[in-house]
This record gives sequence, C-alpha cells and structure tokens, in this order.
Amino acid sequence: MSHEHAPAEPGDTDARRPSPRAVLERLRELPGRAERLTHMEQLPARPGRYAPWPKGIRPEVTEAVRAAGIDRPWEHQAQAVELALGGESLVISTGTASGKSLAYQVPVLNALLDGHAAPNRRGATALYLAPTKALAADQLRALRRLAAPLGPAVRAASYDGDTAAEERVWARDHANLLLTNPDMLHRGLLPAHRRWSSFLRALRYVVIDECHVYRGVFGSHVAQVLRRLRRICAHYGGRPVFLLASATTAEPGSAAGRLTGLPVAEVTEDASPRGELVFALWEPPLTEARGERGAPVRRTATAETADLLTDLATQAVRTVAFVRSRRGAELIALIAQERLAETDRALSGRVAAYRGGYLPEERRALERALHSGELLGLAATTALELGVDIAGLDAVLLAGYPGTRASLWQQAGRAGRQRQGALAVLVARDDPLDTYLVHHPEALFQRPVESTVLDPGNPYVLAPHLCAAAAELPLSTGDFEGPSALFDPAAAELLPKLAARSLLRRRGDSWYWTKRERPAELTGIRGQGGEPVRVVEEETGRLLGTVDAAAAHTAVHEGAVHLHQGHSYVVRELDLEGAVALVERASPPWSTSAREVTDLSVLETDITVPWGDARLGFGSVEVTHQVVSFLRRRLLTGEVLGETRLDLPPRTLRTRAVWWTVTEDQVEAAGVDPEVLPGALHAAEHAAIGMLPLFATCDRWDIGGVSTALHPDTLLPTVFVHDGHPGGAGFAERAFHTARGWLTATRDAIAACECATGCPSCIQSPKCGNGNDPLHKAGAIRLLTELLRH
Repeated sequence: MSHEHAPAEPGDTDARRPSPRAVLERLRELPGRAERLTHMEQLPARPGRYAPWPKGIRPEVTEAVRAAGIDRPWEHQAQAVELALGGESLVISTGTASGKSLAYQVPVLNALLDGHAAPNRRGATALYLAPTKALAADQLRALRRLAAPLGPAVRAASYDGDTAAEERVWARDHANLLLTNPDMLHRGLLPAHRRWSSFLRALRYVVIDECHVYRGVFGSHVAQVLRRLRRICAHYGGRPVFLLASATTAEPGSAAGRLTGLPVAEVTEDASPRGELVFALWEPPLTEARGERGAPVRRTATAETADLLTDLATQAVRTVAFVRSRRGAELIALIAQERLAETDRALSGRVAAYRGGYLPEERRALERALHSGELLGLAATTALELGVDIAGLDAVLLAGYPGTRASLWQQAGRAGRQRQGALAVLVARDDPLDTYLVHHPEALFQRPVESTVLDPGNPYVLAPHLCAAAAELPLSTGDFEGPSALFDPAAAELLPKLAARSLLRRRGDSWYWTKRERPAELTGIRGQGGEPVRVVEEETGRLLGTVDAAAAHTAVHEGAVHLHQGHSYVVRELDLEGAVALVERASPPWSTSAREVTDLSVLETDITVPWGDARLGFGSVEVTHQVVSFLRRRLLTGEVLGETRLDLPPRTLRTRAVWWTVTEDQVEAAGVDPEVLPGALHAAEHAAIGMLPLFATCDRWDIGGVSTALHPDTLLPTVFVHDGHPGGAGFAERAFHTARGWLTATRDAIAACECATGCPSCIQSPKCGNGNDPLHKAGAIRLLTELLRH
C-alpha cells in the first residue's frame, strides 16, 4: 500500500537473493571494471520502533488500519498524527518506505468520520495535493482500499484535467476528500470558489505530498496558490491544518513555512525499520573520443548504465535504472535488450522502459510485472520516483546525479522496500558535479540534504497572483500588512503598478480585478515570460505541446532535437512572432545543446562582505542573453560532431545574482599572469555553476554566469552567477549564504579531475557561448585558493 508499511521485520530476506555486496563484487569483476568503483558506502540495517496510537482516533479508523495489516504505528507516525489531531500544521520528513502516507491518512479519515454525522454528511472535508496526476491516482486507489471498511463516510474523488465533466460536478457537490494538483487548484477550484463554498467552509486538512518538489520559481508559484487557498477558506470561516510530506530535506519546517506561510512543526526522526543498503559510486572511463578543443571525453552514463542493467538482469537482480530524459530511458532499455538477446533471447523481453506519457494501464502493467519478477529491469524517468510503491526491487541505478541529495535518496529508496538488502549505484556523467561527488563521497554521505529554495516575494511571481486573488475576492491592505498578512509586503509596491496597467482598480482600501476574463493565464504556474511557443508537427499539423517563451531560444531553435512522448523530432523552423516551432519526426544519432553569449550589468547591490581584499556581493542585475549556435553530440559517446551558427535576437532578464571580485594584488599573489586571468575566471565560473546544485535545490540549467577580467560596474576581475528566472528563484541568494562551502567545493572539483588542461568533468560547460575558450584550469585553482584563503 502507499503508506509503505510491510509486516516483515527488518532483516527479513529471501534466501535465494544474493547480498548487495556480492552483487556489486560480480559487477566489479567483469573485464575493465575494477577502477570504475570509486567508493562503497554500507548503511546497516536497523530495527523499527513502535508507538501506541494517540488518543482521539476513532476505533473505526484503527480497525481499518489493522485490516490493512498494520497493528501499531512507528514512533514518527504516531507523533505526526498527534500533532495533526491537535490542530497543528506539520511536515513529516523521513526516508522512503517510512510510512509518511499513513501519518496523514489517519487524521484525515478520522476527521471525515467525525464530519459524516453532520446533516449534509459534509461536516468535514480534506484536500490532497500532489505534484503529478499519477501520484494523485495512486493515492486515490490506496485511500479507497484503506477506507473500504468505513463505508460511505469517506467519499474520495479525483479532480484534474482528465476528470470528466459529470464526475467534476459530483466531486463538487458530494466528495469530502478531493485529490488534485496545484495547477487545477489554481485554474479550476479557486476561481470558482463560490460553487465550492460548502467544501471549503468545512475544510479541515490540506495534505501537500512530496512537498520538496515545490522549489525555485515553480515552488514560488505554488506558495502563492496556497496563500490564495487560505484566504478563500478564511472568507468562508475555515482554517485548515496543513499536513506536508517530504523526502528528507534540511530545515523542513522552515521550508514548509515558506511554502504555506504558516508556522509548521517538524517530524524528522525516522523510526521505521530498514534493510542494509550498499551504495556504490561509479565513474565511467575516459575514451579515445575528443570533445571541444581536443578535451578527453568520458564514456556516457547512458552507455555505462545500460551495461550495468544488462549485467544485473543476467544475475536475476530486479533493478530500476533512473534516467533524466525520456529518450535516455528508452535508449538504455533498448541497449540492454539487444545485449541480453546476444546471450539469452528469453532475457531480452524482461527489460523495459517506464516513463511519463504512458497510459495508466501500461504503467500499472509494468509495475505488476516488475513486482512479480516477470520483468527484471526497468529504465525509468522520475515518473517512478515520486511515491509509487514497487516492492521487491533489489537494486537501483542512477544514470547521473539527479540534481539534489533529496532526489538521490528518494530514488535509491525505491529498492529494499521489503526490508531486504539493496544495492544503489550512482553512475557519474561527464559533469563537474558528478565528478566531484564520486571522488568526494563525504558530500553525499556525511552532509545533510539541501534546503528547499523558493522565494514567495519574487515580484514576477507575486504580481499575477495578486491579480488572481483580486478576481476571487477584492484585496485589502490586511492581505499584505499586519499580523494576519498572507502575501509578501512587496505587494504594497506592486498594486499601484498593476493599477497603472489597468489590471486592478482601487476603491477605498480595496483593489478589484478590472477584466472580464479570469487572470489564471497570467500566472502560468510552470512558466512565464511571454506567450508559450507551440510545438507543431509540420506534416500533420498536430500540436505536440508548448515550450515556455523564455526557454524557446535554447529548446526549440532551428535544428534542435525535441523529444515528445518517447519520439524525437527535429525543429525545422522557429517563428518567434507567431510563437510556433515547426518540427518533423526524425531519429538522429545525436543530441543538441544551445550556446549563448551573455552580458550583465549590476542594477542594485543589496549586500557585500569582505574576504580580505576580495568582496562577495549579492543583488539585482540585468542580464542580456543571445543564443548564437548549437552543438551536435553523438548520443552514446558525447563526441562533438559539429557546431551550427544561429541568428536569434537578444533577450533581457532582470534577476538576482551573487558575485565575487579580486584585486590586482590578489591576482598577482595567486601567480596568475594577466594573459591567463580571463581563462582562469571563465573556468572558475563554469565550475561554480556546475557545483551550485550541491548547495541549492537547482539544476545547472536554472542558473547562468558571466566572468570578466574588468567589469564596468565593479572595476575589478569579477565572476557572477545569476538565477535564470525573472525576479530570481532564490538560488543566487542561497549561493551567497553558503559561498565558502560552495567555492571550496568548486576549487576541489577542478583540482580532483584527472585531465591535464580541462574537460567537461571540471571546467568545460555544455552551454558556453564562447566555445569554452579561453579556459585555464591551473589558473582557476590558484585564483580560487587565493580567494578562499581569507
């Protein structure tokens, strides 16, 4: 079940299964493999700690839980239930398979039973929010199974883009447990709140599952949606308690507080049992292939993971390989199938791909086949990461660092969910962060996971949500001033600007939406920056989807390889005025990556701190980007096949940045000659961008950078790293506050790389508009060492 309890005790294992260490040794013993294992971490098994059910739970609920095979809760579950029953908002942040779902299911079911006695049988309601429709569907099935003994007291329904019109009406009029997602809440429920008044008036609990997903600009949008929900509930007299579930994160209470705008208690001590986990770090070897400027290229994580999946399937080890792209998942499955067929044709049909875009029945069939042992391996995207319960897995392969330690442990936790021993292998990509991690295991195993970064005060996010809130109910000064304020104080400056654009009108102390149409489209939760670009198949005219306007230059430029539901297309034309990209079906043996040049000016410096004569700064900047070309790289080797020039207009972005400067004396003390300085700064910038995801919950594609030997605003050699979203996403601010650790790791990553003069594993960037020229590896190490000396 989704609450992830199993009756098995820790240490229960299937005697027929080899130990994870034995499996790893067999992988190492194959020819040419001995040097690829850089580290092995062994996490021992632990017993579980039980607790009694807190007082206040109805006996019908505990009986229903017992019927599901769970007699007693773990200590962390009991703690969370007690807080929820006491009316306290909380976040439960424990490991995978620790039963987080049960911790919110019990108080929700308890409240629904209490409310069933009301005259309209709707004296209490609950709302469940998931980041994906698939996860909400899994939870709906699990809740219905768990609540089956409770009869008509629990009326659960899904409400998303796939829900039929008649089912939506039934859900609105009769459901007391609604499962949906933030986008549907924003577009469908809040604008129609008057028709949902009876549900919102009785709303007791709001469950936010997998809340660590809500980070960056996306998280900032969801934070505004939740504030609007609280505002509408208060209008009808409701004050729901928020129950959040998260993978293990740093400071989960403060992160949940930023997301909801409420004080949130933490439940973080995991009392569930766990089998032994052996975690291996694996680095593919350098190849004879050459990249830009003759730099050596490592074997790709895709090819290496396909080999490992093949070898594990041969050993009958049930395995999931997590891959970052749909195309990568399909490619790994295909390679494994072909190699298995060479030794045993019957085995080739026991490996498959699993990704978003499959029909629900297709995904369920794959999950059942893996659980039963009919399938031995899946190559999966993160569609399988969030909350989907697949018991019986023995091993997990990660084709590249997934971006955060939270996701790393979430993916690794898919194996060993029946308390048996499990193996996890992180296969490094040709990337500075991956290279650093496989040579610095303490960064993974001895540090807490990252803090979830989001910025509810981002004006580019806040402004359109103020319009949406005003359309739902007129805004008042109490919404952003005083002790009961919901929105960031920045709203006071934004409202007159919105009125000047004729979006809002002020009457007395209230602000009203002025348009007839709803403002939902202003607040595209997942994107912003202009009209989305439609991706259209040229031959059939079929709409394949949309791309955010801000990303179109890099994602769907002419010649780009575009992936959609497992199929690849090549962009024939990008019409920016018409906001359309025309594509044709094709399967080229290469991938593409855009290259852009960047200029930056400082608009406002918020804070600077001295590091000796050096300075560390943070503030607002204006960035000008222009995509100038794209590279084609061979899929399996990463070898550069060529560069094609592009003619696209520049784009400007106002955002937030962190920067550091050094003086001429420091450059001289570092032993960096003037002719080497631009390459040293450029190399340090690339590596710093690559390393920031270790300290902030971002991807390197969420951030950018500029370096120069003499910047006109600082008049000194300067390196900037900026957020890639209008108004900022909180990543640069996080970098500023963790700068010593971040830049130390950057220097160490460059120094640890075995190449002589620089490669994609240390200082080369796949998106550099200057062709990774100039770069100077040794100069970057000396410069960063001098900077950090103070």
